[in-house]
Amino acid sequence: MLAVLRGADTMATKYPGPQLADLTETLLRADTMLRTSRRATGEAAKTARQDYRQAIARLEGVTLLAAKTTIARALDAPDGFRERLVQFWADHFTTVARSRRDSPLPATLVEEAIRPYVTDRFADMLKAVIQHPAMLGYLDQSASFGPNSRIGQRRTKGLNENLARELLELHTVGSGYGQDDVTQMAELLTGLTVGKKGPTFDPRRAEPGPETVLGKIYDGDKLETVLKALEDLAEHPATAAHVARKLAVHFVADQPNEGLVQALTDAWRNSGGDLLAVAESLLTQPASWSRLQEKARQPFDFTIAALRALGLDGADVMRMADDAFRQMILHPLAAMGQPWQRPPGPDGWPEAAEVWITPEAMAARITWAMDMPSRLVNPLPDPAALMTTALGTHLGERLAWAVPRSETIREAVGLVLASPEFNRR
Repeated sequence: MLAVLRGADTMATKYPGPQLADLTETLLRADTMLRTSRRATGEAAKTARQDYRQAIARLEGVTLLAAKTTIARALDAPDGFRERLVQFWADHFTTVARSRRDSPLPATLVEEAIRPYVTDRFADMLKAVIQHPAMLGYLDQSASFGPNSRIGQRRTKGLNENLARELLELHTVGSGYGQDDVTQMAELLTGLTVGKKGPTFDPRRAEPGPETVLGKIYDGDKLETVLKALEDLAEHPATAAHVARKLAVHFVADQPNEGLVQALTDAWRNSGGDLLAVAESLLTQPASWSRLQEKARQPFDFTIAALRALGLDGADVMRMADDAFRQMILHPLAAMGQPWQRPPGPDGWPEAAEVWITPEAMAARITWAMDMPSRLVNPLPDPAALMTTALGTHLGERLAWAVPRSETIREAVGLVLASPEFNRR
C-alpha cells in the first residue's frame, strides 16, 4: 500500500477531474447573464435567462461528472488507500456549494488543493485550500473587509470571522486559542478574495497594521504574510495532535488507542507535517490493525464497497446514464443520510457509528441492498462466493447459515450487503 502511495497518482490520470481554469469562462458567463436578466427587459431579458440556464446546466453537468469520477477512481484504485486519504482530507476541509452556480467548486478544490498534496506537506495543502475559491466562497471570505482598510472605510464594510474561526478550530490547532486570536486571524485574512480570474490578494481590503495570532506577530498587508501565518499554524504542535486524533478516529476506531494517536502525532512533528510519513505511521502501527470492524461504514464507503463486491469497475460507472446514476447512486446516498457533497456544516461528516446506524438509515441501506444489485449487474454474483470474498474472516455464523437458505439469489445477495459484517469495517 505504501509503495502504491509513493508512486504516481494513476487514477487522476485515468479519470481526470474538473479544473477551475476550465470553468472560469462558464462561471463568468453565468454571472454576466444573471445580471443582464435582472437589468434588461423584454427579449433581451428572456435571452439572458436562457443563456444563464444553459451555463448553470453545464456547471451542474460538471458536478455530476465529478461524482462519477470520484466513484470510478475508488473502484479502480489498486489499493484504495489514496482514495480514502483524499476523502478524509476533503472532509477535513469541508466546503459546500452555496448555489447551483457554485456546484462544481467543491470538486475543483479536491482536485487542485487536496489530491496533489496527500503525500506532501500539510502546510502546502493548507495554503492551497485556504486560497481556493471554494473555501473563500463557502466561508464568506469575500464578504470580509478590514474595518480600517481603504475599502472598509469607504463602504463601511466589516469583518467576517468565519474562515478564521474554522481555520483555527477545525483545520489546524483545534484548541488553545481565544476570541482575540480569531479576530486577529480574520483581520490578517482580509486581503484574500476571489477575483474574476480566481483567488487574489487585494491590499485595499486588508486591515492595516500588525496582527497577533497565538502569540506571534504578523506585519505587512500582503499575501506572503498570510502564507507565513498558515505555515506557522500547520507546524504548531497542537495541529499535529488535533489532526492525528482525527486520522485515528476516521481510519481505526471512534475511540482510538491513545498509543496510536501519540505515534501519529510524533510522526507528524518529527517529519514537519509530511503526510506521507504520517500515512506510513498509520499503516505500520499494530494498533491500526487490532480493532477491525470497529467503524460503521458511512454511506459513501458502504456504496463503494458494495459496488466493488458486485464486480463493477470505474468504466461501468462512467458509462452510466446520468439519470440512472442519480437513481442508483446519488439518491440512495441521500436516503442513507449522506447526500453527495452536502455535509451538515463546516466540520464535515460525523464519525460516530450511532449517527449512521439508525432505523431510517438502515432501512435505506437494506432497500438498496435488496433492490439495486440486480439493476447494476446481470447475472448476480454467486452469493456463497460473494459472502466469502466480501467478508473473509469476518463472516459470521448466522450469515453463513442464512445466505444458502435464501429463497432467491437476489435475497441472498441482499443479505450479504445488508449484514452487520458488511456495514462495518
